[in-house]
Amino acid sequence: MHWINWVIVAVYLLVVVVDGLRRTRGTKNLEGYFLAGRSLPWWAVGLSVMATQLSAITLIGTTGQGATDGLRFVQFYFGLPIAMVLLGVTIVPFLHGAKVFTAYEFLEKRFDAKTRSLTSFLFLLSRGMSAGTIIAAPSVVLSAIFGWDLTWCVLLIGVPTILYTVIGGVEAVAWADVKQMVVIVGALFAIVAVLVMRLPVPLDDALRIAGSTGRLKVFDFSFTLTETYTFWSGILGGTFLMLSYFGTDQSQVQRYLAAKSVDEARSSLLMSAYWKIPLQALILLIGVLVFLFYTFTPAPMLYNPRHDAALREQQPAVYAGLEARYTAALAARDQAAREAATVQGDAPLQVFREQNAALDGVRKEALDAAAAATGESSRDVNYIIPRLVLDHLPLGFAGVFLAAVLAAAMSSIAAELNSLSTASVVDFYQRWVKPEGSDSHYLAAGRVATAIWGVFAMVVATYAATLGSLIEVVNRFGSFFYGSILGVFLLAMIKRTRALGAFVGLLAGMGAVAAVSFGAPQVSFLWHNVIGAVVVVVVGSALSFGRGEQDERPLRAG
Repeated sequence: MHWINWVIVAVYLLVVVVDGLRRTRGTKNLEGYFLAGRSLPWWAVGLSVMATQLSAITLIGTTGQGATDGLRFVQFYFGLPIAMVLLGVTIVPFLHGAKVFTAYEFLEKRFDAKTRSLTSFLFLLSRGMSAGTIIAAPSVVLSAIFGWDLTWCVLLIGVPTILYTVIGGVEAVAWADVKQMVVIVGALFAIVAVLVMRLPVPLDDALRIAGSTGRLKVFDFSFTLTETYTFWSGILGGTFLMLSYFGTDQSQVQRYLAAKSVDEARSSLLMSAYWKIPLQALILLIGVLVFLFYTFTPAPMLYNPRHDAALREQQPAVYAGLEARYTAALAARDQAAREAATVQGDAPLQVFREQNAALDGVRKEALDAAAAATGESSRDVNYIIPRLVLDHLPLGFAGVFLAAVLAAAMSSIAAELNSLSTASVVDFYQRWVKPEGSDSHYLAAGRVATAIWGVFAMVVATYAATLGSLIEVVNRFGSFFYGSILGVFLLAMIKRTRALGAFVGLLAGMGAVAAVSFGAPQVSFLWHNVIGAVVVVVVGSALSFGRGEQDERPLRAG
């Protein structure tokens, strides 16, 4: 990579780190370290919430998803506006008014300590694994760029981020997120402009070609439990997922608990409701443009350079045969694409679809051969955008993109580790180990917890990069737990529910999700959120109402 690109990366990271440390003045007490003294403005909280989601996973995994699967992934977010409105009138005022540090601390006030601890433990487990996936995303980029071992790349990203998070607090993380959003959005629009200018045919003709492969299809109204990205899975399963993620996941709750007031907390969530879907559609559209770019420009047979090299070295004859067939298929598809762009009608588009399918067939054979040669999953969707940036974008763009990826990763990881540390200290250490202690003692415990969770996340990261599309991996991790956790908070809003019902219902919900996950793996993970929440509410309500006695701790906002 050119030295100018390295300068861009170094300058940006230096600005982020220095400014972040400058804002750590409130970290001498527990509320300052974990909640920024509850003083953040709504727009900073809103941008921080969005930036946590627009991590390196989004820049790498979602663009790769768009290149291979098109726009239909955006249906995943159709439930987001519904969830934000519901949260604004329900959970947000209760949690903010309760003056708690964690969402799970509130559950003890409503139910009992064991329900709080179990729910917090499930959060720690799910978010710890997701944090590892977030580290894996930029590690994939560095591994693809420099040919470094993935483990060293994980250490390169994880260790500095852990040190930064240990020193800083949520205020430093939040303001770093604001700058991150500016860089990421700027990088996205710059990549769109370059890709459009690089197309050898008019944009409308190129999009017509992409549309012929189904990549511009947004809506799928089929109702099936086995398909992940449909209108109904997005509206129903997506709403449950977003309710749980933004309403009960400490990594998000901690953001609006740091807002100045309930109204500002609500406004921060509405920012995501308005802008998340258009921004996600833009990212997926970049993936479609990447597909079009490689339609007219020779695409690598294997985007993962390490797998390409392994197959070439271990099976040279197989590789040569596949490469010859792939080169011929590329030429045939290129010719079909250019004809489809200049000749109107369905016939040229049909020829293009056939040639594209033939090319995909050769690539699948190459991927299977690479998997056999390396003993690893060869799905290389996470390598598509890094190869494009490094091989084809103008000087300086690689530096901007890499800076955006690293900054996004560090900021998101810092946010995750901060929330994991908060839950560990407040829900477990302070609650069960040392109930009485000074702020300085708990602050030190929080820093130790941050380091421990950072090491755990790095271990997970070494495996997450081989599991396929990283954006899907992180949502699969979350969906295993989110629905059941949401169910407990829904029970908390039903006045007559009891602690026993909440605890047993949570266990039943997790059991139901596990049974579906392992017993019926064809059921899409989005529906796991619905299943978990419904089972928890049904079982918890039945046990509570069956006892004929009202819980003594009703839900109160404030």
